[in-house]
Amino acid sequence: MALTARRRRAAHAARNSLNVLLIMCLLLKTCELKSANTSKPNILLIMADDLGIGDLGCYGNNTLRTPNIDRLAEEGVRLTQHLAAAPLCTPSRAAFLTGRHAFRSGKWHQGINCASRNDHCHHPLHHGFDYFYGMPFTLVNDCHPDRPPALDAGLRAKLWLSTQIMALGVLTVVAGKACRLISVSWRLVLSVATLVLLFFTSWYASFGFVRRWNCILMRNHEVTEQPMALERAASLVLKEAVSFLARNKHGPFLLFVSLLHVHVPLVTTERFLGKSQHGLYGDNVEEMDWLVGEILNAVETHGLKNTTFTYFTSDHGGHLEARDGHVQLGGWNGIYRGGKGMAGWEGGIRVPGIFRWPGVLPAGRVIHEPTSLMDVFPTVVQLAGGQVPQDRVIDGRSLLPLLRGDAEHSAHEFLFHYCGQYLHAARWHDKDSGRLWKVHYTTPRFHPEGAGACHSRSVCPCSGAGVTHHDPPLLFDLSEDPSEARPLSPDAGPLYHEAVARVGRAVREHRRSLRPAPEQLSFWNVVWKPWLQPCCGPFPFCACSRDADPRET
Repeated sequence: MALTARRRRAAHAARNSLNVLLIMCLLLKTCELKSANTSKPNILLIMADDLGIGDLGCYGNNTLRTPNIDRLAEEGVRLTQHLAAAPLCTPSRAAFLTGRHAFRSGKWHQGINCASRNDHCHHPLHHGFDYFYGMPFTLVNDCHPDRPPALDAGLRAKLWLSTQIMALGVLTVVAGKACRLISVSWRLVLSVATLVLLFFTSWYASFGFVRRWNCILMRNHEVTEQPMALERAASLVLKEAVSFLARNKHGPFLLFVSLLHVHVPLVTTERFLGKSQHGLYGDNVEEMDWLVGEILNAVETHGLKNTTFTYFTSDHGGHLEARDGHVQLGGWNGIYRGGKGMAGWEGGIRVPGIFRWPGVLPAGRVIHEPTSLMDVFPTVVQLAGGQVPQDRVIDGRSLLPLLRGDAEHSAHEFLFHYCGQYLHAARWHDKDSGRLWKVHYTTPRFHPEGAGACHSRSVCPCSGAGVTHHDPPLLFDLSEDPSEARPLSPDAGPLYHEAVARVGRAVREHRRSLRPAPEQLSFWNVVWKPWLQPCCGPFPFCACSRDADPRET
């Protein structure tokens, strides 16, 4: 009996030791997995084009079906004050500093060349990416053979009038020379006539050849489709992205998918046409959600979900001027005023911001702090273990402390909102009081009067006769009036003057930090240098349709 009791005690002690050992192993394994999960994850960035913040179910829409993006929000962190600002260049600069395999799929929108058709100085492969497949430019109505051109009819008329005036001037000089009324050399007359001819050729080519020259697909430095077949462009971009995930599942990697959806001309496949409650735009939104779901499914199929930092956003709010007759082709910006291209108005700059990193970011969390697309750059660099440049002012701030819950407030006290090169508005997050102030110095003039957009144009202007300069500026308390419907009066008391003065000082400090830079999308580059655009085949009649299957990088 004593021997049996001793054996029982020994066996019990052995089981306890084994249980302790198993628990220690499980804890150790959990720590190892957590360590692996939190150290240098894969990075997946997905950006929609012109998606209204009110178009998604997770942001309050109950009439459009966006289950994949909604699931991403449920499994991650959702930002309600995520603001558009220079979105396209932000992840692109980050590609330089991640030290990992980087792929840009979809729309580049930064141009390609500087001085010749093949220098590719602005190409993604010269900006940190190892592989590129997609559009080097942007998607416009001209890319669709059955849609009206995207350029304002007014601008076309002005350019045509300028050409006519110059041509009339040349004919006048020729007539004067022939009648010996003026004394100029025929060489000078010929030179001026040649310049006018070049202007007319550039003008016509910039518009008449838009589809053939600008609507193209490239793989790395090679043009694969010119003009591209719109109906299959999105599926090719998706195929390339999924193929990249399969080839690089052992990571780490940076994949930036810049979707063609939901920009006009809203090319939608047969599977989704007529299926939504909101016409062609709604169909395109639901197809976009399916594309996002296919990418997320590929991530999960390869076992990458828990080791991938995933981000979804849009570059602008919905495009309110996008219409086909009386049919709205742009997105819905919820309760927010304005839309794409309207600088300071919330509807144009408040965009979806969804982050997922299972096991690191708390699922289902909603953050109401002001953040910016500029924050993606330092966030991605920090995730990759890099360091942002120290020789210039970096406006973005890493979002990781806020996303993880380590910080209560956004790192931004002030944010500045530009329309092109013009500062139109600024916001101040007064963390002591919790109030969010917004100052508008310039706003676009909506047309027709009483409308909420510039319907006489394709997008609102940034300067000139199409804007109103406010002195004193407009002031809104966004914490009480997020729709910007009730500007505060200067007669309201010292609070108005204190907020305007504080924001004014911040604007002056911000402007002192700016450095001049050449404008890439200038009139000279767009109209006078069409020969910089890529071409496969004899210029200017560029045309090709090459193998579109993914290639090994």
